[in-house]
Amino acid sequence: MTKKKIEIDGRVIEAKDGEDLLSACLTHGIDVPYFCWHGALGSVGACRQCAVKVYDGPDDTEGRIVMSCMTPVADVERVSVTDPEAVAFRAQVIEWLMVNHPHDCPVCEEAGSCHLQDMTIATGHIDRRYKFTKRTHRNQDLGPLVTHEMNRCIACYRCTRFYRDYAGGRDLDAFGAHDNVYFGRAEDGPLESPFAGNLAEVCPTGVFNDKGWSRDYSRKWDMRATPSICPHCSVGCNILVDQRDGRVKRVQNRYHGALNGYFICDRGRYGPLHVVSEHRLRQPLIGGVPASEHEAASAAHAIVAEGAIGIGSPRASLEANYALQRLVGPERFFAGVSDVEAGLVRRIVEILRAGPAKIASLHEVEHADAALVLGENLTGTAPRLALALRQTARGAERELAAQKGVHAFLDPAVRTAGEGRRSPIVLATPLPDALDDLAALSLRLDPQGIAAFGDSVAAALGAGPADAIEEHSEAARVAEILANAERPLIVAGCALMSPEIIEAAARIVAALGVKARIVLLAPEANSIGLALLGGDGLDSAAALLERGGAKTAIVLENDLFDRAPRAGVERLFAAAKGVVALDSMANETTARAAVALPVAPFTEATGTFVNYEGRAQRFFAAVAPQEAAPASWRRLDAFGAGDWHGLDALIGDLIVERPDLVAVADAAPGEDFGMADGKVTRAPRPYTGRTADDRAGQFADAVIPVDQDGPLTFGIKGARGTAVPAPLITSYKTSGQHSANNVTRFLEEVGGPLRGGDPGALLIKSGEASLPDAVLQPVHAGEGLWLIPLHDAFTGGELSRASALLAARRPAPRLLLHPDDAALHGFRDGAAVRVDGNPCAPVVTLDASVPRGTVVISAGSCQPRGPLRRVKVEAAP
Repeated sequence: MTKKKIEIDGRVIEAKDGEDLLSACLTHGIDVPYFCWHGALGSVGACRQCAVKVYDGPDDTEGRIVMSCMTPVADVERVSVTDPEAVAFRAQVIEWLMVNHPHDCPVCEEAGSCHLQDMTIATGHIDRRYKFTKRTHRNQDLGPLVTHEMNRCIACYRCTRFYRDYAGGRDLDAFGAHDNVYFGRAEDGPLESPFAGNLAEVCPTGVFNDKGWSRDYSRKWDMRATPSICPHCSVGCNILVDQRDGRVKRVQNRYHGALNGYFICDRGRYGPLHVVSEHRLRQPLIGGVPASEHEAASAAHAIVAEGAIGIGSPRASLEANYALQRLVGPERFFAGVSDVEAGLVRRIVEILRAGPAKIASLHEVEHADAALVLGENLTGTAPRLALALRQTARGAERELAAQKGVHAFLDPAVRTAGEGRRSPIVLATPLPDALDDLAALSLRLDPQGIAAFGDSVAAALGAGPADAIEEHSEAARVAEILANAERPLIVAGCALMSPEIIEAAARIVAALGVKARIVLLAPEANSIGLALLGGDGLDSAAALLERGGAKTAIVLENDLFDRAPRAGVERLFAAAKGVVALDSMANETTARAAVALPVAPFTEATGTFVNYEGRAQRFFAAVAPQEAAPASWRRLDAFGAGDWHGLDALIGDLIVERPDLVAVADAAPGEDFGMADGKVTRAPRPYTGRTADDRAGQFADAVIPVDQDGPLTFGIKGARGTAVPAPLITSYKTSGQHSANNVTRFLEEVGGPLRGGDPGALLIKSGEASLPDAVLQPVHAGEGLWLIPLHDAFTGGELSRASALLAARRPAPRLLLHPDDAALHGFRDGAAVRVDGNPCAPVVTLDASVPRGTVVISAGSCQPRGPLRRVKVEAAP
């Protein structure tokens, strides 16, 4: 892309031809006040706050006032931000905007990190002349996640532009006109979008905020923030975890240019608060009964010493899983999932390593020009990927607008000039999908039908028998769409636990060649990391115990009953002489174990997750680990897994044994990293004076905790600001700028990567290995109906179900049957049923959109995760 030189108040900068002047200024650290502009939402020119003076040429001495967010850099050569007329114009604008504002900073949650405060101070507005009656609004109840204080609104339109235009929501809008515009719902009620929580960060004032944080409140300058990774799906969104006095208060988005960018989903924002729920395992158990640490640890050591197998977990860190494997040996290490799931994720790794397609980051997903989704309800299984796919659909619209000479940053104009065109997205899913509204083609098929359709598309592309094309009339059309695209994208995953769907996706990609991009979604945050370590699943673990290859089992951060069919888990418990469970959450596995020992959740430990890309990303302890609940790898170290004084030593052993994982060490700086000001501090600049630093020596709780496993400090003193390496950024605050909008100072360019590169290290690279032949185990047909899990955006696995905030948004469990199947089996709407002999909470709901021969059950309600299988549905007694 060509560059253009612009002189701004005597300073010459280079800007990309085609970008807006405001973005160019912010990229180069030139502060221009603004409100309505947003790095992901573009320019709308609603607030008039970003006024600057531009000059037409060297002979122009008068200049003219323009809005920098609406002005392309190609149109200017000389600019003044500090011109007195521009300064006065901006001062007038902020005064108008503040006329009806309540000036309630002392009681506003946003105070201290408020973009409105930053911009008001930047424009010098310190005296209010307006003395008349203020306009007032009635606030709405928008549900359990988001607050509403409409009187703080400055009508920037960011909320509706994000919620409706970017995220596709339809139940939030702007009502009224002129100076009496209201942003809310037509009536009170929970916001329906699974991305509604982003309003708290998108809004530049305090109109929308985090309701859970409001109820468990601490001032922003009284909280320490720690970089972390969302544990609730395999996307690996970057987050900041805020805590005070050892209690996690809230989670916010942490910018990552290749992944989540400016936004996260509500599951990622509110799900991590499971760490403060009543479901935490707070004390050791022996036989389900509370016991002392000494008694429980001694009993656990005795059980492990008898010869244990290790059962790992896709929600435990890579380091914890490795420590368990090191303790029991690779031949006795098993993935804590079904054998089918373990094999499926290993196969995903093989496909990704072989290529030829490159693994698509979310940023690359947004720039694909055609996409095929096989079997995944993305809004339910990986919401942030669904949000990225919504931006994919706008590609054709942007292309047409560009042909008409409309600049990409002029978002409303692009939508008009684009004439509603959409890049082709094809969905092949069992059920109606939240992305149907933007899909060029939506096919409703059962799991086997989806795999067959994928094979037909591959055949139409020349990667299969020609007779396979005839099975689906739409296959040739879809193949043509993908073949004609410059950047086609194929998305599949483990939602239906069908190996055939994964293989079909691989064949399509092989036919498309290197121009294609692929996303294969694993079920959980560290499913890929677990697969990289190797190990079969729970059926194999039970078989080893049954034939006497081991006597006992140690389970790592895993409720086995949630991840595999109950019969297989019961078989393992029956075969094991004793089971030791290490977990941060109380669940059925810890209740059934002979010994259960508390360990730290992800907010109190440091470790690595490997996301769907194979990107190793480090999360750090937001709260100092408690002696009664150490990191799980430290528990395993005490059992004899190693002799590790810190996490770096453990990682050192890991990469020696596994040279293919050597890049794990590059995921983030090590524990010895320091800057001129010392370690990176979690504390913000305006941290309160009533601190542990000031009270040290006066009170027993005043000693500053020491972070033994990371380069961060809990104290006030330390490094912060734009020079901090990207994986360690704890805040976007800099001098004079305190809100999250200040993230632009940390970016190489608006919407681009963080300075120094985005966090994480890729462990998987396409083309680094050949693809072994698939070994597909035949799907157990048997009798009954094919089980299809119904995934919900607010309900992920066991951890997200433990979050009280998400539980308040979780829809009632459902069991759906096609009316013809219900009639065949004698069920009526509302009938109570059993599934495979087990009671099922949801009653039958008749739904003609359900594929014949299937039963759809809400994930986690009465059927654990498991392979694609048939289940027997019968009337409850």
